[in-house]
Amino acid sequence: MEEIDLILDMAQDGMDRALKHTQIELTKIRAGRASVNMLDGVMVEYYGVMSPLAQISSVTTPDARTIQVKPFEKKIISDIERAIINSNVGLNPANDGETIRLNVPPLTEDRRRDLVKRVKNEIEIAKVNIRKVRQEMNDDLKKLKNDGVAEDAIKGGEERVQKLTNQFIEKIDQLMAAKEADIMQV
Repeated sequence: MEEIDLILDMAQDGMDRALKHTQIELTKIRAGRASVNMLDGVMVEYYGVMSPLAQISSVTTPDARTIQVKPFEKKIISDIERAIINSNVGLNPANDGETIRLNVPPLTEDRRRDLVKRVKNEIEIAKVNIRKVRQEMNDDLKKLKNDGVAEDAIKGGEERVQKLTNQFIEKIDQLMAAKEADIMQV
């Protein structure tokens, strides 16, 4: 039974990772309001090393439509501006010499639908990853049969893995509903 509990713990961990990854990916999809997370993927060359924007500057949202980037060193402001343009976040930086301001335009209906499609794609990837974890854990449970573990215990373990899978799929669906409502809100 220890082996089955260990496998269930591994399933829980794997599904947790899939859920957390999806949450992170969904924060990168903008919903018409400014968010510092929109710039999470932006990397800037800083003294020859690619560094995340948040490590070399202060990123804030002074209002719902503006992101403000204030570099810790003024001399790298043009590098940051170039990195934002090259990152394809869809925002145009305005540089005043000390700070960079990014105005987040309101979303059109078509753009909202496109973003919902992106969210659905991320959700589907998460579901596939959760099901992949389920499959791997069920395979591990079946291997225990060769080690002399009772078939009833293995079946019980498979049922518990399926329950866990259902719980995580439900959480993923809730993430989808919340993000879709956030995007479609005008």
